[in-house]
Amino acid sequence: KQLAAGSLAVTGLPTMQAFATVMDDHKLKGNINHSVCAWTFNHLSLDELCVAVKTLGLNAIDLASPKEWSVLKKHGIHCSMCYTAGDISLTDGWNNKTLHPKLIKEFADAIPLVAAAGYQNLICFSGNRHGMDDETGLKNCTEGLKQIMSLAEKHGVIVQMELFNSKVDHKDYMCDKSTWGIELCKRVGSPNFKLLYDIYHMQINEGDVIRTIRDNHKYFGHYHTAGVPGRHEIDESQELYYPAIMKAILDTGYKGYVAQEFISTGKTNDDKLAALKKAVLICDV
Repeated sequence: KQLAAGSLAVTGLPTMQAFATVMDDHKLKGNINHSVCAWTFNHLSLDELCVAVKTLGLNAIDLASPKEWSVLKKHGIHCSMCYTAGDISLTDGWNNKTLHPKLIKEFADAIPLVAAAGYQNLICFSGNRHGMDDETGLKNCTEGLKQIMSLAEKHGVIVQMELFNSKVDHKDYMCDKSTWGIELCKRVGSPNFKLLYDIYHMQINEGDVIRTIRDNHKYFGHYHTAGVPGRHEIDESQELYYPAIMKAILDTGYKGYVAQEFISTGKTNDDKLAALKKAVLICDV
């Protein structure tokens, strides 16, 4: 696959000239900072994704690691949520004290890199329960995370633990309820530790999305989207009404990014990019 003269010369992917008019019929309002999670478009190279999202008026991509940042910078794309350089696990995380030495080193290495690159957000995970009770998990996560908070504060980096559902996608994951995550934020006690509130995941596990955002937004540092059920398009086929959710987020004074994280059901690259365009427009309140 080649990038030639700023155009996508890839079979099945529209040329930039053909795709450049995709947003001509709608100018983004600028109230929401839109992003897209890289892994949901892993059928494209990162170069191709950068070119494609720019045609949609987006300037950010979620979930890129340090080795990928140079590609984003080449295209003038911001990394709105970073991974560490290590082999980060969703199932083995901060609730496991035996992993603290590894995680502390990993995050101590990553935090200065994130800041030096001009980024702010760094993702983390609680890990699975593996038979552990909520209180022990809170104590273990607090103990470990507190050891990197002073460094995060020094560099202006916000470490964000993602909320997952444990009902469908991430069986046994510990940080599966906003109340548990909020309690962890209180115990860590740093403005540089927040929750990545994934709207899809929390609709599945607890619902009451808008009220939760209104009441607890100070603990939420980032948002992800997807349709429920199925984790597909956020269109009329699913149960969440995203314009109202986006309005609720804006009403809290939130200035960060909202990243699309749905898996398109489209059969072609054009279909998938059209679905992303539609999702952006739905959320552009």
